[in-house]
Amino acid sequence: MESFQYKNKTYELDSQGCLLDPAQWNREFAEGMARECDIPVLSNEHWDVITYVRGVYEQTGSCPTIFAACKANGLRPQEMQKLFPTGYHRGVCRVAGVHYRVTNIPYGVHLRQSVAELRALSGDKVYSTDVRGFLVDPDSWDENFAVHRAMETHIPDGKLTDEHWRVVYYLRDVHQVQHRIPNIYETCESCDLDLDTFERLFPDGYHRGALKIAGLRFVK
Repeated sequence: MESFQYKNKTYELDSQGCLLDPAQWNREFAEGMARECDIPVLSNEHWDVITYVRGVYEQTGSCPTIFAACKANGLRPQEMQKLFPTGYHRGVCRVAGVHYRVTNIPYGVHLRQSVAELRALSGDKVYSTDVRGFLVDPDSWDENFAVHRAMETHIPDGKLTDEHWRVVYYLRDVHQVQHRIPNIYETCESCDLDLDTFERLFPDGYHRGALKIAGLRFVK
């Protein structure tokens, strides 16, 4: 655990430099942390983004994705990058006092662990896949598909953790908002993962592991 001092007040930070307790956040913390994130002065545009992220977190207990933040503030990802040069998680989230990893995944991840429960929830739903097991229609994807695909991979015990879901929903968000599929490097950066950690999470790789579970595929 680390500490951060600004204007005679000390804040406790986690190992990633993010505010340990989001409830301790205030505008002075944001001003001080902004300087740590290569932002000399917070403009109205900065505050609009910060206020949005704080508002979503306070209402839902979840940190919004970069794409949701961009859309809500009328910004392109490149413009967001200019405002927060150290990135979304290492910039926006740190200044807003919300660690991306405190996100409460609102999809019932912890409630849907057994095959019986999943089958009860999905009924007799049938998914159309290609010969390699990739979902043909990304819009037909749901958690049930993801969990069953995970069982067919080399993920330990075939069980998706919060870290897996964070990657899966990041991929889904990019696809739905920007109608594209990010590459592995963009995914790792946005999800605050290094390549070794990503490989540990998805032993079958980016395409045959993460994308397949997320119901996505590259189409030539």
